[in-house]
Amino acid sequence: MALQLDEEFAARFAPFAAALAGATLPPPGDVAARRVAFETFQRRAHEALPAPNDVDTRDYAVTTADGARLLLRWYEKRGSAPGSAVLYVHGGGMILSNVGIYDRPVARYVSATGVPFLSVEYRYAPEYPHPTPVEDCYAGLVWLVEHARELGVDPARIAIMGDSGGGGVAAGLALYARDRGGPAIARQILIYPMLDDRNTRLDARLAPFMTWSYDDNLTGWGALLGDAVGGADVSPYAAAARVVDATGLPPTYIDVGELDIFRDEDIEYARRLSAAGVSVELHVHPGVPHGWEVFAPDIAVTRRAFADRHRVLASL
Repeated sequence: MALQLDEEFAARFAPFAAALAGATLPPPGDVAARRVAFETFQRRAHEALPAPNDVDTRDYAVTTADGARLLLRWYEKRGSAPGSAVLYVHGGGMILSNVGIYDRPVARYVSATGVPFLSVEYRYAPEYPHPTPVEDCYAGLVWLVEHARELGVDPARIAIMGDSGGGGVAAGLALYARDRGGPAIARQILIYPMLDDRNTRLDARLAPFMTWSYDDNLTGWGALLGDAVGGADVSPYAAAARVVDATGLPPTYIDVGELDIFRDEDIEYARRLSAAGVSVELHVHPGVPHGWEVFAPDIAVTRRAFADRHRVLASL
């Protein structure tokens, strides 16, 4: 049987599909146009989600090795006793979005699980190519560990999590921390992560379902890596699919849609981690594309995915 959309998702997605059918899409390499389009959509979609009324936020800052001051936003459920915590890396294809746009999705994870999150305003490409994004997130991780006790957190129970491009940065962060002898990471939680800069050739079977396209992917990776994209010398800290030795990485959770252009690279990454002795939980959700839950937050496949994500977070 040919690939097809989940029926519930198709019904919710129909208005977006109609709008996309008449849209003029930006050419490869046009970062500015993608920032306008994707950030506008993210704001509207996230603001449409019910806002939890039991999560408080506090803003901190960390100074990076090159002297930049980065926003760190702490989300904590009122009355909870944290214990564990998550460093969160927002999505955006390596080129867009910010902590504020992700306020509501992050707060909803915190409200649902009682696990506090620290969201990092990392710098991204093309203004700040690799290695800045992963180094910024490492600075955030070190800050969280150093301030764990005052935040009520056990430094041995800190996970990292990210979605899409942020999932790719989080995967690179796990490798970076391992190789630097940095803070131990209790788990990495990767939501349809962007892992492989070589994934720029069209798969015609996925083309009808793309919400993040191969042109978008080429733009993001090109901004991050410049002329190195697709070549032999790309660092696994930038593109975690390039890792040679996956031993010693933290237990890993990955979920991805069956119709996502990241599907195969995510499955392969899970396989390689498993082969290296890393505990892996992998979910491939049938009939949905990249970022499907943003378009359809109330359908059955979304509820299943969030139940699994919440379960993993609560297990920390």
